[in-house]
Amino acid sequence: MSRIVHSFAFVLAGMLAGPAAAADLQESPYWAEKIGKGELPAISERVPAEPLVVDLEAKGRTSGTPGGTLTTLVSRDKDIRMMVVYGYARLVGFDKDYNLVPDILASVDVQEGRVFTLHLRKGHRWSDGAPFTSADFAYWWDDVANNPELSPSGPPDFLRIDGKYPTVTTPDETTVVYAWDAPNPLFLQTLAQARPPFIYRPAHVMKQFHQKYADPTGLAEAVADARVKSWAALHNGLDNMYDFDNPELPTLQPWVNTSDGKKIRHQFVRNPYYHRVDSHGIQLPYIDVVEMEIVSGGLIAAKANAGETDLQGRGLDFRDIPILKKGEADGKPYRTLLWANGTASQIAIYPNLNCADDTWRTVLRDVRVRRALSLAIDRAAINRALFFKMAKPGAMSVLPQSPFFEEENREAWAAFDTAQANALLDEAGLAKKGGDGIRLLPDGRPMELVIEVAGERQEEENALQIVTDTWREIGVKLVMRPLDRDILRNRVYAGTSMASAWFGWDNGIPQAYTSPDYLAPRQQEFFAWPKWGQFYQTNGGAGEPPDMEAPKRLLDLSHEWEQTTDDTRRAEIWQEMLKIHADNVFGIGILNEAPQPIVVSTKLKNVPESAIWAWEPGAHFGIHRMDEFYFEGGKK
Repeated sequence: MSRIVHSFAFVLAGMLAGPAAAADLQESPYWAEKIGKGELPAISERVPAEPLVVDLEAKGRTSGTPGGTLTTLVSRDKDIRMMVVYGYARLVGFDKDYNLVPDILASVDVQEGRVFTLHLRKGHRWSDGAPFTSADFAYWWDDVANNPELSPSGPPDFLRIDGKYPTVTTPDETTVVYAWDAPNPLFLQTLAQARPPFIYRPAHVMKQFHQKYADPTGLAEAVADARVKSWAALHNGLDNMYDFDNPELPTLQPWVNTSDGKKIRHQFVRNPYYHRVDSHGIQLPYIDVVEMEIVSGGLIAAKANAGETDLQGRGLDFRDIPILKKGEADGKPYRTLLWANGTASQIAIYPNLNCADDTWRTVLRDVRVRRALSLAIDRAAINRALFFKMAKPGAMSVLPQSPFFEEENREAWAAFDTAQANALLDEAGLAKKGGDGIRLLPDGRPMELVIEVAGERQEEENALQIVTDTWREIGVKLVMRPLDRDILRNRVYAGTSMASAWFGWDNGIPQAYTSPDYLAPRQQEFFAWPKWGQFYQTNGGAGEPPDMEAPKRLLDLSHEWEQTTDDTRRAEIWQEMLKIHADNVFGIGILNEAPQPIVVSTKLKNVPESAIWAWEPGAHFGIHRMDEFYFEGGKK
């Protein structure tokens, strides 16, 4: 048994200094009044007996001064959940070098890659002061994940190995054991995701809304007051750990939501029971309050330019860099950092292989059609027009920072070659054209491919305008349809959409320990095969099984990756899966590696000058530990 799992790069990486003695802990001025009134206990009673002690100097950072209010912007009310992403308190999480390190957990013991013993920190508490113990894990597993009324599909699929779920036990209040018959290499890295699977709940709060524990009369009254249909609907509506929109639900994140309902500004205050402290005994986060302002997406760059945000990456695009740099040069109180982008492609087109239209489904499943569509994109022109040649044209594949990067995969079917594209479409049986030069489908309809977009990124729509012109040269009419993001996803998942445009794979920098499941038809979120992903995610309860050989091979390879513990074989599997994607063009990448602008207040410290802006792995600011950012002097 080992507390270091090399195949996951699960190392302490210098993050843990020794536990701080209670006498070394320092009170935050923010809580002075409440402590004085006896409304809040002293810090020695609030942090765990062995808090996570962060040695900032060892990380090349400086210890900060507590205080201040940080403002950031989002474009939708539901995006307040970004505070869970940015806060990035996880059972285990990635550090800046993409190693997995204990965070909420004190440690993890792993045996044969299949038995995981999670050790909680003694004395750790929820944000309301209630003890955080193994009972919170037991409640989720026994009464939420395995309750058919609350979880009709059962526990999350990352917990299912070879069709079997683990045995979960809680030997004592600080120990939780997950045991499988076979290795589960996805377990730890899934816990570290930007959107984490919360395998625990504040049982002391949620039991009062659970049929098994609550007083029937009181529960019925609560259901009626909430105007929902059942106790399960009430429970699920309140049990929104990721949405972060219920201020009555305790959290372990660095900041606690103090506002509910639809507001222009949402306020998050420091968690008085947070488990991290710096080496000087100062409890993190340094920043007292985060204000998240809801604005129109089109105004985020303008407000950033006006100095109305202290930390901003979301809602900013490459095209915003000139105006942001100009504002900086004009003396506005911010810096514009240019971080690398971690997505596999800034813009990608996804032909829907599960399209409900029989004719279009057949056409799009022909690899010659997908290759032709890719060849008919002038990526160099898009790079010149939209990215000032600062991006890298190419097909969708991993980035050079990944050990699996191969130039030939990025170049596969990505040269601008309308002659070859036309030849491929002719070979695919689409040689007939109408009087307007648009090819005809086998059923006689014109080949008008509707690409649906979220309508949130101007660069995406501008790129598709250029693609419209070059596809016209091969007899394909591109029709762009902007939609709300949620409507777009629902249409893709239902098979209503012919094709869509979105980012490429979230994780463009996979390592040997990274699961390749997002390359296989295991997730509906990959817009090329939503029905196949649904089938896998629901264990056959919805969607449909893959019926094409290449996707079936991807599924087999992904399963083999999970079964082997040999890193050499895992690397080989990654390389074969990437080659299959390059050959089959399931997602048509356009370009990648365009810099991501990050606006930072001139008074905000410990923000990396250079970093990777990535959703997975990284959680945007999360991997850089936003709780360690501070304002010079403790205020703006």
